[in-house]
This record gives sequence, C-alpha cells and structure tokens, in this order.
Amino acid sequence: MEVHSVDSWGRSHFDAAQALISQLAEELAFVEPGTDNGVLALNGLVMDLEDLDLMNAPPGLEEGIAVLRGWMEEVLDGPVTFDDQSIARLGEWHAWVSDFMLALEQEQDLTPMPEHWARSPEAPAAPMPPAAAPTSPQKHIPLEAAPQPAVAAAPSVAAHPAPAEHASSEEHPPVPTSFTLDLARDEEMLREFVNESVELLQDLEQGALTLESNPQDKSTIDSIFRAFHTFKGGAGLVHLPVLVSLAHELETLLESVRAGKLEINQEIIDCVLIGSDALKVFCAEITLQLGGKGAGSPIASPIQDIVDRARAALLGKPAPTPAPASAAASAGASPAPAMRQAAPAAAGAGTGGGGGAPTSSFVKLDTEKLDNLVNLVGELVIAQSMVVQNPDVQSLNSLQLLRCLRQLSRVTSELQRNAMSLRMVPIRSIFQKMSRLVRDLSGQLGKQIQLELHGEDTELDRNIVEKVGDPLIHMIRNAVDHGIEMPDVRVANGKPAMGTIKLSAYHQGGGIVIAIQDDGKGLDGERILAKAIERGLVRPDASLS
Repeated sequence: MEVHSVDSWGRSHFDAAQALISQLAEELAFVEPGTDNGVLALNGLVMDLEDLDLMNAPPGLEEGIAVLRGWMEEVLDGPVTFDDQSIARLGEWHAWVSDFMLALEQEQDLTPMPEHWARSPEAPAAPMPPAAAPTSPQKHIPLEAAPQPAVAAAPSVAAHPAPAEHASSEEHPPVPTSFTLDLARDEEMLREFVNESVELLQDLEQGALTLESNPQDKSTIDSIFRAFHTFKGGAGLVHLPVLVSLAHELETLLESVRAGKLEINQEIIDCVLIGSDALKVFCAEITLQLGGKGAGSPIASPIQDIVDRARAALLGKPAPTPAPASAAASAGASPAPAMRQAAPAAAGAGTGGGGGAPTSSFVKLDTEKLDNLVNLVGELVIAQSMVVQNPDVQSLNSLQLLRCLRQLSRVTSELQRNAMSLRMVPIRSIFQKMSRLVRDLSGQLGKQIQLELHGEDTELDRNIVEKVGDPLIHMIRNAVDHGIEMPDVRVANGKPAMGTIKLSAYHQGGGIVIAIQDDGKGLDGERILAKAIERGLVRPDASLS
C-alpha cells in the first residue's frame, strides 16, 4: 500500500481538516436518537469538509467525505432527526477518519474505507418525503408573479440518458404549497434568514448566467449546489416547508450534474433561474410581513409547476406544460400583481416605511477593507503626534498654528474612535439565538426552562461575536440537556418546576465577561465518564485527573 505524508497534501490543509474533524467529534457527543440536536451544526461541518482543498489530498479521503455527505442527506431529506443507526454510522466514520489522519501524519499505511460504505453510483436521489410537509395548519404567493427570466440563447449541452431507477415525477408526493409565519416565535431568525438569502440568491443568479457561457465550470456548479443546500438548511431552521421543498428539488438536480449523470443544458439553467426567482418572491413577502405589511397572512404559491420542471430535467425529459393559472386562484392565493410588487422589496429588507422606495441603513463591506481603514487611521494618529511633537514645530511661536494643531488633534481622535467602533456589534444577535435554542430543546425534552438575558447591548468585535456562537451553543445545550432536571424531580428536591438559565455579558477590568449560570443539578462526573468510555473517547483503564 502506498504511503502518503502530510507534506504531500500541505500542512495547512491537514490542520484545517483536523480542526473540522475535532469539531465533528464535539458535536457527536451531543446527538441523541429521536432529536435534531446538532443536525444543522454537523451538516455545516460536512460542508466545510467538502470545501477543503482536496487537490493533493491522500486517496480515499474525498470518497470518505462523499459517503458522510450521503448519510447526512438521508437525515436531512428524511425526518431531520437522528436515530440509532445514523448516530452509529457517524461514530464509525469519525473513528475511521481519525485513524486515517493519524496514519497520514505518521506516514504509515492509510486506513482503507470499509467496503460496505461504498454507495452505488447509480443510486437515485432520494425524493422529498411527505414528512417534510408542514405539520401545523398551513395556508397558501402566486408563482405566476415570479418574473420569468429572460435567458439568452446558449448552446445546449445534451444530457446523459436518465437512469432507469429514477421515478417519474408523477410518482412523487405533492409538495407543500403554503405556510404562515410565526413572527412571535421566529422574527429574529427570519430577519437573519432573509438577510443571508439576499446574497445566496445573487450567487444563484450570477452562477446560472456564468454557466450559460461556460457550462463545464465545475466550481460554479458546486457554488450553485451549495447555495441551494444552504438555503434549504436555513429555511428548515425557521420552518418554511415550501422553500425547503423547492430548494431540495433544485439541489437534487444540481447534485446529478455534479455526479456526472447530467450535463448542464439550457433547461437546467432555466430551472435554476426560475427557481431562484421563486425563492426571491417568497423572501420578498417574508420581508414585507417582517415590516408589518400583512403580518400573519398566509404565504402561498403553486410551486408544483417548477418542481415538475426540475424533476423532468432530472430525467432528461422536456419541460411539462404548466398548470392553468386558475388553479392558484382556487387555492386561495393572492392576486399576482401583489407578488410582482413584492419582488423588488427583497433588496430593501428591514428598511423604513413611507411611500417612497425603501433604502437600506446598512451596507456590506469587505472586512479586509475595513481592517485597512482602521490601520490607516492608526498611522494617521501616529503621524499627527509626530508633527505636533516635532521640535521645529514646537519652536514656532504662532497662535494660529497652535489652534490648527489642536483642531487636527480633535479630528484625528474622533476619527480613531469611530474607526475602532466600526467592527463593534452588540452581542444581542447571538443571545437571541440562545433563546430559540432553549425554547426548542426544553420542548423536546419535556422540561420547563426560562432563559434570562442580561447585557445584550454589550458590544464586541464582530469576529469575536461570530466565534463565541458555537461555544455558547454547546454550553447552553449542556445546561438544558444535563443540568436542568425534569419538573417532577425539581419539585421533589424543593425547587420550582421551572428551571432558570442566566446568560449575561458585562465589562470587567478592561475586558468582556460572558457568564452562563443555571440552577440545575450540576455535572455528573460518573455519567460523563461512562459516556466517554461508551463513545470510545476514553479507555476504560485510563487514569484521569
């Protein structure tokens, strides 16, 4: 067996992979059968693994990551919860990849991937199951309103013959067609989802146009696939079943292209653009409701035509004839002109009211440019100090010059304060995500828990705020899962049935303190050790401090 080394791949790529594998192990420690704890986090880590530079990676690693992706897709496309089998498989994968990376680092024979993991190359993409449909009462955005993309003619690339295993579109269950927003529960998450979706939808549209001139561009195909995949995950998190279904069908179409079963042609490009337009219309309507226009009214659209078109493209068949427009009206959908007006609103998400066109109070800025600005301001302050303290300048007896230097000092000081504050953001957004996490977990576990937030306006550097999110999720999840007891146990121990978790941020000694406190039973050392031994993280005979 050929021996490979870290240097042949690249130390930086190896370290990046090791870090992701370590994070994956941490997430696996919290997954439990019948829950969705860690589904999105693990899916994000799998996407990060797929994004690694595997050009010179040792053979077998890319195939192993593809197998892991397949297993995660089964979870995402099914009940979106883990079961004993999926947890066991993820644990086996982590054990294999850990041995693989260790052998690579020690320049030993690489551990081969178990043969029974290999998937049939002709295995069909899993259809969207009925379980993905909404469970709460749903109502119905007329998609006739979605602008039909004006696509320039491009040379069509013939698709490979469709595999016989693919079921016809008629055999698929109908997709969900409507939903109602729960603004009381999901408002903050919906705002974040819409803000992130603006960039994803721009990437989708630009990517489709790029494929018209270069249909073999693998990086663009991958970026479009990941955009639909990310969109699907975000929509699932905020309970938008129609968007999940539509993004899933288009993601499946792009996955067949990535697997080499189809080649990009004009119909596939049209599907991507029409689907992107439809998603844009949905996001525009969500934005309007978040702004108070029609809040609580059902959002609906007959997306079945787009789904059928994507399924037909997957089979290499011509696009089916769209259903009559009257079908939308019979389903209780709002008039098409209303949705045409909604589409432009996506660009002005979260803006003020008034009769004029909405304008955004925020702009996106490359962080590198921002860092350069802060550095230049620092250089300016130093240069100003050098001028003021220059002996030649200080020897001048000019009252006018003195006034100018004082004014320069005030301006540079104010400029420095403003520049330093540009990267500061309130920690509120991360804290509010914890509120949703506690609410969902406590409901799943049958516990009564309240989360008290303090110091939400405390400002931190944006990079730090982004990095503390995952550790906070782990600690809050620990407090809910293992700290707070069941209501009957708490009452029996003389505690109130409602448990309390306190999350606070405050300034102390020139730094920022983020504190988490709960009134639960604390850590059970014996149970933690038993679980670590069961997962193979600690040897049974290990001597621990």
